[in-house]
Amino acid sequence: MESLASVARRFALEGDIVDIRPLGNGLINDTFKVTTAGSAPDYVLQRINHAIFPDVSLLQANIEAVTRHIRAKLEAAGEDDIDRKVLRFLPRTDGPQTWVQDGGQYWRVSVFIPDARTFETVDSTYSAFAGEAFGRFEAMLSDLPDALGETIPDFHNMELRLHQLREAVAADRASRVDLPESRRILEDMARYAGRMCRAERLHRDGVLPKRICHCDTKVNNMLFDADGKVLCVIDLDTVMPAFVFSDFGDFLRTAANTLPEDDPQVDGVDFRMDIFEAFTRGYLRGTASFLTDVERDNLPFAACLFPFMQAVRFFADYLGGDSYYKIRYPEHNLVRTRNQMRLFHSALSKVPQMEAFIAAQSRCASR
Repeated sequence: MESLASVARRFALEGDIVDIRPLGNGLINDTFKVTTAGSAPDYVLQRINHAIFPDVSLLQANIEAVTRHIRAKLEAAGEDDIDRKVLRFLPRTDGPQTWVQDGGQYWRVSVFIPDARTFETVDSTYSAFAGEAFGRFEAMLSDLPDALGETIPDFHNMELRLHQLREAVAADRASRVDLPESRRILEDMARYAGRMCRAERLHRDGVLPKRICHCDTKVNNMLFDADGKVLCVIDLDTVMPAFVFSDFGDFLRTAANTLPEDDPQVDGVDFRMDIFEAFTRGYLRGTASFLTDVERDNLPFAACLFPFMQAVRFFADYLGGDSYYKIRYPEHNLVRTRNQMRLFHSALSKVPQMEAFIAAQSRCASR
């Protein structure tokens, strides 16, 4: 504990530290709860994964700009209990920066939000909460004056992912390209590759803007109060300029799949329209102040794009010898590819239903 406490004391904490212990089960950063004595607030101490986020200064500058802007919006709206509705990161004791370097490790501290909880549940109720919360998050940042950087450049760039797949095929490091199933998957992906690059084309044509998006839209990236109301969106490391398709499609890729993304029983994979409708209903409410017709009309495309993109990423890693995603057995990435391609085809078959639902929601909103 003492080594963690020495790092925590480099930030402008109130009160004496009495305990530090692990918090949550995040896969990227190491997180600890810092308990203090008396009436002082408790804190969250995080070791930033420098391998994934190499530019810590940019990362924290993004987060500071976002939380500062949201706090100002809440204050202007006369909201109460604001410290529970937006994260607050502490400066260090020797300067204004909100991160410190300790050897080769990077750390930050935020104020712990009491009486809050997260949920792992993915059902219609929580999907609707998620849609509205992430849509409102985008809406509050739609007039952000600061220019944010990309913490993970080209994270959701479909053209880049296809280029990486072509490179993996050309290198064939694991000698898997000529396997019969690999050839079938490559042929299937090739049939849709051009269509799945629609977002990049629309952006180049000047009709699809980049917004400030969360880019990691999961139910457990929201805090709820004891009454089940959403307090705030958390895990802001991936907040950066992106198409709204990122927040919309990435949520549905995991939430609307009837099975986990690496379940080998792909015959059971289906795209859940109940989750789509609940999330979309909430998302359209949250984004009503800024969403353009082009963005809204292409939301069904986004629901198809993200399982396709993830399948391409899994398959490129499989062909390259499984160097990026952790695997538990030799065909793990191949199983993931099968699963996501099955989800892609299921979503694609339901595009007419998605379009009809969005059109009906738009008619209701215009009345």
